[in-house]
Amino acid sequence: MPFLDADELMADLTSPQRDAAAVVDGPVLVLAGPGSGKTRVITRRIAHLVSIGVPAWQILAVTFTNKAAGEMRERVDQLIPPDVPGRRGLTVATFHGFCARLLRDHADAAGLDANYSIYDSADQKNAMKRALEQAGLDPSNWSPASVLGQVSNAKNALQSPEAFAADAADFHARTIAKAYTAYQAILDRNHAVDFDDLLRHSARLLREEGVVRDAMQERFRYVLIDEYQDTNHAQFIIANAIAGGHRNIFVVGDPDQSIYAWRGADVRNILDFESHYPGATVIPLGQNFRSTGHIVRASAGLIANNRRRKHKELTTELDDGESVAVFRLADEHAEARHVVDHFKTLANQGVAWGDMAILYRVNALSRVLEDEFRREGVPYVIARGTAFYDRKEIKDALAYLRMLANAADDVAFRRIINSPARGIGESTIKRLEAIGAATGRGLDAVCRDPGSLGDLATRSRKAVERFAATVAGWRTELASGDSTGFGDLVARVLRESGLEKPEAAFESEEERQRQANLGELVSAAEDFIAPSLERSEDGTIPMALVLREYLESVALVSDADAIDAERGAVTLMTLHAAKGLEFHAVALVGLEDGLLPHTRARESELELEEERRLCFVGMTRAERHLLMTCAGIRTMRGMRQPTIRSQFLDEIPEEHRTDHDFGDEWGGLRGDDDGDDRRIETRSDSSMCMGQDETGGTG
Repeated sequence: MPFLDADELMADLTSPQRDAAAVVDGPVLVLAGPGSGKTRVITRRIAHLVSIGVPAWQILAVTFTNKAAGEMRERVDQLIPPDVPGRRGLTVATFHGFCARLLRDHADAAGLDANYSIYDSADQKNAMKRALEQAGLDPSNWSPASVLGQVSNAKNALQSPEAFAADAADFHARTIAKAYTAYQAILDRNHAVDFDDLLRHSARLLREEGVVRDAMQERFRYVLIDEYQDTNHAQFIIANAIAGGHRNIFVVGDPDQSIYAWRGADVRNILDFESHYPGATVIPLGQNFRSTGHIVRASAGLIANNRRRKHKELTTELDDGESVAVFRLADEHAEARHVVDHFKTLANQGVAWGDMAILYRVNALSRVLEDEFRREGVPYVIARGTAFYDRKEIKDALAYLRMLANAADDVAFRRIINSPARGIGESTIKRLEAIGAATGRGLDAVCRDPGSLGDLATRSRKAVERFAATVAGWRTELASGDSTGFGDLVARVLRESGLEKPEAAFESEEERQRQANLGELVSAAEDFIAPSLERSEDGTIPMALVLREYLESVALVSDADAIDAERGAVTLMTLHAAKGLEFHAVALVGLEDGLLPHTRARESELELEEERRLCFVGMTRAERHLLMTCAGIRTMRGMRQPTIRSQFLDEIPEEHRTDHDFGDEWGGLRGDDDGDDRRIETRSDSSMCMGQDETGGTG
């Protein structure tokens, strides 16, 4: 018996949303435009499946951020009463989170140690530096970040170091192959994986291990994937391996919002879905519940210029609202002043600072804006990642915990063996590494073996032995404890390691802040719930498993999870970081040739279309107010240069935008620079020349 009448469950959905949520079997593609309620459709479909008798444990829902996964879980919990049979066991996870669990459950088949570490970007960079050194490559010619990017592309294409080396046809590729081989050897030696390995190993496991693949197909009879346009080749293989037996795959996405090709996303996955699954049901969701009429139709007019897309009619039942305001200012300083003044006006009208955002193509554009915000006393924040987990004291603390969970993790062990200082200097560490290299052991194993330490100076040897004894005590508690003592273990590690200091030792406000952060880490450990682990009859979980799950959850936190619109400040972020967010008022700055579209798009129609999608995504973050600006003159690398207005501005239908020109043909200001409004309506092709090619950052 259904726990809810179908009409009641679908009552507040539109007809297309209802059609999508009610589909049970077979492949389904939902083309969900911006603000069209795709999360509502996914969660209603899950509830509908459970209501008709599908056990929740047979349903897998995958998305891209922890924030989105958490929101999805909460909505499903609200829809399904707790006494409904079969509601337990639903798997809602990010791709990386799901793969991390898959690999731990099938570690032997995947060729991994079940206690593997997940290296974050800082760990990866450190490992690559060592790899370049081992490969005899000069880091000034081969930057770790650049090489990591190319290795990431290889992994997303499911190329092992051996396969990549076999395909290397020129000097550059052969050099990258050497670095990739050395880098992967370091990861393997440390029983570690990077983010790309989570996908690569999972794809290989599902493709080559029939027993595992059959088990996943039997377990997950219904697969739902959010943001399908953002999937890369490895994610495509994973999803299709699980759904291949029953073809019950339900994907939701929008080709017009595919903006991550630079990190491996392949828009062809969604464009070719019907080729991969003949007979698939395709349902367009074009009604935008977020934005007013002018914003919806302006963005629709822009994106219609792309050829590689699936057309859907973008509409809204909201009123037209304000037209899109397009401003050309004299230079970047005038641009910043205008944006800040615009937001101050909205604030005086009752719009909260937290409901406003400035979006830009490259991070470098934020500096002048920040200066103006500080000058005017307007609160702002820059969304540049998960700051809490990026702080040194937190990374040190997590390295201690990683080393406890994975004794082979030399990167973590090396970070903390003398942090805080305990008399184990760099020369001692190098000696320990040399002993390990000669005997095929890691740092942890060498330190635990007194017989290996005879060549060390007496003082150094005693310091190493004391540290090894301390670590042994932690490991004993870890092995015997359960989930109820996890917070106490973390507190003990911080205290006995010396990271946590008594209050009397606080020498500065900075030190007080560092200690407060460590205290917050203990609180996080106390509050941590391991959602995917089964509890024993007394309600506890072995502490070693809790630690492993905790480290996994921290490692997989993404930039988007850190963005909080409730913090009472204007948010500044890149267009890439803004995906999935919405704000009452949005300003897109730097709409100039070479910035948006980016310089790289000049030679490639495919890249130009992705840049147009990026602009489309930025425009559709706005609910009521959308300001788009360009500067007549912009300073680049210390040089003031005239600019060309972005072609994207001219592709917005004239009836949905209002152009204002505050600059003369040389970039000078029309009128006094005192905020006097002397706007001149201009024709939409007003443009000046810009020849810059700086890439800045991509977010």
